[in-house]
This record gives sequence, C-alpha cells and structure tokens, in this order.
Amino acid sequence: MTLEQFFKENPKVALGFSGGVDSTYLLYAGKKYGADVRAYYVSTRFQPGFERAEAQRLAKHIGAEMTVMELDALADKRVVQNPPERCYYCKLGIFGALKARAQTDGYALVIDGTNASDDMDDRPGMKALAEMSVRSPLRECGITKDEIRRRSKEAGLPTWDKPAYACLATRIPFGRPLNAEVLQRVECAELALFKLGFSDFRIRVYEDAARIQVPEAQELVLLEKKAEVITAIKPYFLIILLDLEGR
Repeated sequence: MTLEQFFKENPKVALGFSGGVDSTYLLYAGKKYGADVRAYYVSTRFQPGFERAEAQRLAKHIGAEMTVMELDALADKRVVQNPPERCYYCKLGIFGALKARAQTDGYALVIDGTNASDDMDDRPGMKALAEMSVRSPLRECGITKDEIRRRSKEAGLPTWDKPAYACLATRIPFGRPLNAEVLQRVECAELALFKLGFSDFRIRVYEDAARIQVPEAQELVLLEKKAEVITAIKPYFLIILLDLEGR
C-alpha cells in the first residue's frame, strides 16, 4: 500500500500531531492526496511550550486545521509513578482523549506518525495505540525514518532535518515519581542550552543533578562554553554533570 492509496481509502482522518518529522510529513501527505485530515495537538506538561507554537506554525504552513487540546497527564497516578511502561498509560490517556474529541468533530479514524523504523518490541506506547485501533499509515506503508526525511526535504518541509525530541518525562529515570516542578526545571534548562546554540541534546535528571548529553561533535563546544552553560543551567540545577558517552 502507498500513502496515496491509504488516504484514498480513508479520506477523513484525525491525526495525532506533534510537529515532529513523522507527523508533519504525514499531515502534508494527507493534504497532498486530498484527504480531510485534521491535526490534533494534545498539550501536557511533558511537552515544552515551544513545541506547541512550532506545531501551530507547521500546520499553518501546510494549510491544515489544528486543534489544541489540554490534558493533565499527571492526573493519572500510573503515569506519575513513572514505571517502565509509563508510555503505555500516557498514550492511553492522550489518544483516549483525542479519539473522543475527534469523534465529536466527526472523525471516526485516528492515525499517528509511527514509522517503519520504530521498534514495536521496545515501544509500550505502541501497544496502547493498537488497543485503541489507532492506525499508523507510515508504518503500514513500510516508510522508514530516512525515507520520511528524504521525502520531507523534497517537499520543502522545514522538519526534514529536525532532531528527534522525546517528551520531557524521558529525562527522569524510571521509578522516580514525576511532578510538575522537576519537569519545569528540565524544560527551562534545555531551553537555556538551545539559546546557547546546542541541538539534539538531552538534560537528564540524575539524583539532584543535571546530566548533559550532547552529540560528540558538540562536546568541545560545550567545554569551550562551560562558564556560559553553568550560568544558564544553575538557576534550575545546582549540580551540573557532563555525560562523556554523549548522545
């Protein structure tokens, strides 16, 4: 099956939209092939504020309608406990709310941007999607991440080389309860590093410290800017560590 065939067979769909490489290309493809595809962005404490604004810009660029939904992911105690299967419970909440809203809006089918490169065995969130009958056209059509980036570049989408950006909850080790305060500290610290010119990095919480992971190519730059990095992150973490294994 091709994406064109998918959208011809399913001409009216609701898309769980993050503004990342995959969902942006999928939104573009749906519009290209004449489908009535509406983007739904579910905003929780797990996404930094800039992602919402960027998703809105991308939807406008593509010419698609985008609905923003607010969801308190921390209201689910199973998510707050932060077990290894946290993503499963989180996806149940996010896509459960999305499906309910989409059905109210007249969209019976919900799709997401899971692609053919994503490992089903290592993604508890995919189990939740399967249970809720959320379809993944990119995966069904055998389209890999590299192919999505290539097609996105050809289509002139600004996300073609966008680094992956997992939710903020992934910065907290499993078993450590999640709360709004620590998520906010991580968000602010990462935003500070973005402003210093770094990209495709993570700030992971280690005890009470910030453990910085950057790609190897940026390690020397980080050391050269050590004083600036410390100044930028100190308001949020008193202890700052550099992970020498990097990203």
